[in-house]
Amino acid sequence: MLNVKALYTAYEKGELKAIPVKLQGWVKTNRNNGTIGFIEFNDGSAFKGVQIVYEKNKIDNFAEVDKYRTGAALEVYGKVVLTPEMKQPFEVHADKVVLVGDVAEDYPLQKKRHTPEFLREIAHLRPRTNTHTALFRLRSELSYALHKYLYDHEFVYVHTP
Repeated sequence: MLNVKALYTAYEKGELKAIPVKLQGWVKTNRNNGTIGFIEFNDGSAFKGVQIVYEKNKIDNFAEVDKYRTGAALEVYGKVVLTPEMKQPFEVHADKVVLVGDVAEDYPLQKKRHTPEFLREIAHLRPRTNTHTALFRLRSELSYALHKYLYDHEFVYVHTP
């Protein structure tokens, strides 16, 4: 099983090929036009997500997949397809989409932007927003750089009581 970050890393190295993949993650958005659907999908391993393309004539549960809402947990089996002429460098064409965990109809995170005040009320879901994901990744990188610098200069890290 690969993750989204591994796909982007392989793409950046020029090593991404049309390979079968299994991904697990969450729906960011889901839209379709009746015969083909698109899920913006993220597993938390990278800031960017990947687009999952599902077609009515390729998967058995098209009508069911069409109803998956933002926040639903999925397992996707499919094939990576390079799309250099599109806004995303590649996408995954689904052969099978399995619902691992659904969300309630009143799930608070939606496609729209949310105010900081609103997000304070749902602290457990904040890490799934783009803003907080970016902040947490930045904080992680800064913390790592500081600790590495101090370690390289022979400082000792001590947890004080």
